[in-house]
Amino acid sequence: MKRIAALLLVLAASLGLAGCATTQGQDGSSVVGQWGGVPANSPVLVFSGEGSFTGNDGCNTLTGSWKQADDAITLENMAATLMACAGVDTWLSHASTVKVDGTKLMVFDAQGKEIGVLAQEGNSN
Repeated sequence: MKRIAALLLVLAASLGLAGCATTQGQDGSSVVGQWGGVPANSPVLVFSGEGSFTGNDGCNTLTGSWKQADDAITLENMAATLMACAGVDTWLSHASTVKVDGTKLMVFDAQGKEIGVLAQEGNSN
């Protein structure tokens, strides 16, 4: 019984470490945490370690999942509210991929064009 418990503990630790490895860029940076959102009502993306994200483009709420391959992070199944907000640039709702560059999150559309940058805010590595 103790061997089974020890084996389960080792397996759980291995899976936990494997999960962390998929959130690390080549420079050791992690997408997990908050990007943007300062000042209030600014575009923001918040990535969980479980592969989901939430955000706001300054008007609309965003949600979806993310996957990482090397340094490229693909945003998948993104859904957004469709509120009309006068004077708000909703560029973030066009995000398709992101890349961590130190303390910046580079945001790209489906054509690979950079559409914006979000600063790291309380990011947990």
